Amino acid sequence: MSLEMEYDCPDCDNSQFWRTAYMEIHLGKKTKWRCSECGFGFIQIGDDITTAKA
Repeated sequence: MSLEMEYDCPDCDNSQFWRTAYMEIHLGKKTKWRCSECGFGFIQIGDDITTAKA
């Protein structure tokens, strides 16, 4: 799994996110991502569940 990803931040114009935490849970792989500019973060579980605003 990559340590960075491209994602449009809803708080600033940055699109660079860094993985800050990762663990296996019963729902899948839980990953925490954080914007490198403003610190906005979200959690992603597998490919289907996310706390990021669309």
